[in-house]
Amino acid sequence: MKSARSEQEFQNILRRLGLALDASQIGVWEHDTKTDEVIWDLQMHRLYDTGRKQRRVAAGVWLNAIHPDDRAQALADFDAATARKGAYSSEYRIVLPNGDIRYLRSRADSFEEDGNLTFIGAEWDVTADVLLNRELLQQKAIAEARAVALEASTRRIEYAAEHDYLTGLPNRRFFDRRLAELAEHPELEKLAILHIGLDRFKQVNDTAGHAVGDDVLKSCAQRIASAVPSNSFIARVSGDEFAVLITNFGSLEDLKNRAERLAQQLKQSIWHNDEVLRTGASIGVAAASGRNVANLLADSDIALHRAKRIGRGRVEIFSAQLKAELNNERRVGKQFARGLEKGEFIPYYQAQVDARTRRIVGMEVLARWRHPKRGLLLPGEFIKVAGSLGRLDDLDAAILKAALIDRQNWMGQGVHVPRISVNVSAARLSDPLLIDELQHLGIEPNTLSFELLETIFLDDTEDDVFSNVAGLKAMGIDIEIDDFGSGHASIIGLVKLKPRRMKIDRQLVLPTTTSREQKRLLRSIIDIAKALNIEVIAEGVETLEHAKLLTRLGCDILQGYAIAYPAPAADMLARLREDQRSGLVAQY
Repeated sequence: MKSARSEQEFQNILRRLGLALDASQIGVWEHDTKTDEVIWDLQMHRLYDTGRKQRRVAAGVWLNAIHPDDRAQALADFDAATARKGAYSSEYRIVLPNGDIRYLRSRADSFEEDGNLTFIGAEWDVTADVLLNRELLQQKAIAEARAVALEASTRRIEYAAEHDYLTGLPNRRFFDRRLAELAEHPELEKLAILHIGLDRFKQVNDTAGHAVGDDVLKSCAQRIASAVPSNSFIARVSGDEFAVLITNFGSLEDLKNRAERLAQQLKQSIWHNDEVLRTGASIGVAAASGRNVANLLADSDIALHRAKRIGRGRVEIFSAQLKAELNNERRVGKQFARGLEKGEFIPYYQAQVDARTRRIVGMEVLARWRHPKRGLLLPGEFIKVAGSLGRLDDLDAAILKAALIDRQNWMGQGVHVPRISVNVSAARLSDPLLIDELQHLGIEPNTLSFELLETIFLDDTEDDVFSNVAGLKAMGIDIEIDDFGSGHASIIGLVKLKPRRMKIDRQLVLPTTTSREQKRLLRSIIDIAKALNIEVIAEGVETLEHAKLLTRLGCDILQGYAIAYPAPAADMLARLREDQRSGLVAQY
């Protein structure tokens, strides 16, 4: 009975094991290496989809079912286990009769009996696990690639946020951060900023186009980088401005010399439509020691502003005095704007006389500022401020209107008023609305002259200027060249402009009584004017000796302290009345 129960229990165990194997879909196999006999259970046939149920199968059934790419490795794994008479483990793909590919995992242990090595093992389908792992690996790779791309994109965004797209240099944001970092650096001894502003860059952009302007900016960036110390920090801080941070430099004089050499290197000539466009740079320098660098950029900007005011291609070094002067200019600028609105600017008049008859033939209108606190101010006190504010055209317009009102009042009192000459700035002369504005003022023909500073550059004048000049002449307004000999006008420019008169600069007039060379020069200028049918006005006539000499040289009109001092409207009216009675006022 005991033997029977044991047999029954064994059968029950085998049945449970079979059920478990069926449920797990694990196939069991046995391989006798000596006879090469292979025994498969039913699940093995299901795994390989053989369609058979024979327990004994040829070894080739297994081998031929393995994917060709995995066959060599599967054989190598089995041969290795056979050689060491140990455990066998392998994983490979099989190709089912219908072409489907499945992934199988095979494990076995070996035992030896009577010299025969036999493997008993199990196989199961791991296709789902393999595909899942593959998907996980793919998703991981995708996630890692996205992370790398995101990091690269973040770096690009951060770089773009702190760099200029055109030159590749750091921008103002990066510059400010770097300056703040240096300010906190414990080992910083000295720090300087070269604040570089390009000259005539707007002209290049407007004339040659933005593409050429971009090339100029890139060229300037390269030239700056090659001219400053390798450890310098260079940034493009605005459209046409660059800034260079230099640490622990030598003396201030060395710094200025370096800046002056850089200004020379930044000069460029650009050919465009058979025209040469020239650019250069003005540089403001500011330096500080220790951690006193918070206002360094503002200080260098003040120095740059002064360099541009004085003249192009210059280098200026910041100082406390320079800052005080700028603050004063700003204060005067606010007062100027207020004074313009309140009508505080008034005309003064300086008589001009015929060189031979000494009759009054004209009056130059001069601007004066009747300041509520400082009294009467001469142009030297406010002209530069007006220019820096861009209000010269407004000043010109205000003085002209006031002069026309005076003239109308004088004419209403029966006084004959000679020609009036008023200064006109380059900004006002290029204003496309100028002619329309003048036509609304009711100006009588042949009673008014516009004086153009020679430094307006007659040879390079824009088309808008010549269009307005033509319109002025059509209205009967004369054109005069002021301060001839102080600027860059040429004979070609005079021929092109065809002014009615030109006024010889006082610096050429004053030495004529003591210098033969100056006298010959003046005579040559007068001869050229006569050849071009241009009347000559000599200003700066300080003495009667000047007046006589200039008359002999051929000047047509004289103006200066020897003739008359600038006078307010009431005094000029009295002078006109007196001279009219004595016949010294030209009748128009």
